[in-house]
Amino acid sequence: MAATEILHTCIRVLDEARSLEFYTALGFEERDRKRVGGDTATIIFLGLPGDGNRLELTLNDGRAEPYDVGTGYGHIALAIPNLEQELARLATLEIRPERAPYISGPGGSLICFVGDPDGYRIELIEKG
Repeated sequence: MAATEILHTCIRVLDEARSLEFYTALGFEERDRKRVGGDTATIIFLGLPGDGNRLELTLNDGRAEPYDVGTGYGHIALAIPNLEQELARLATLEIRPERAPYISGPGGSLICFVGDPDGYRIELIEKG
């Protein structure tokens, strides 16, 4: 039988506090954490209110150098009811878009991108 849903996305991060501050500002809640890999890493599961644990942050012990995000990674997309209001709120937390919001194409949604502390791009899509 084929897959029926995406369970979660994992990204590797360096600074737990900075990452949690960033993703909490976007509306995520910490749901669970555990030690894995023979006790060599911590994983933290995050979710949006009313949804499952969709984002896994992995912190590998002893890692000090930034991860190479690579050219294959694209972004995580989040639905935002009012993009202008959300960007104003995020600005108070020093989170700013890469560039001004824009329409993704004819008949498309208003979108913009923000970057997390480790360089991962997050797309904010207005869905009102």
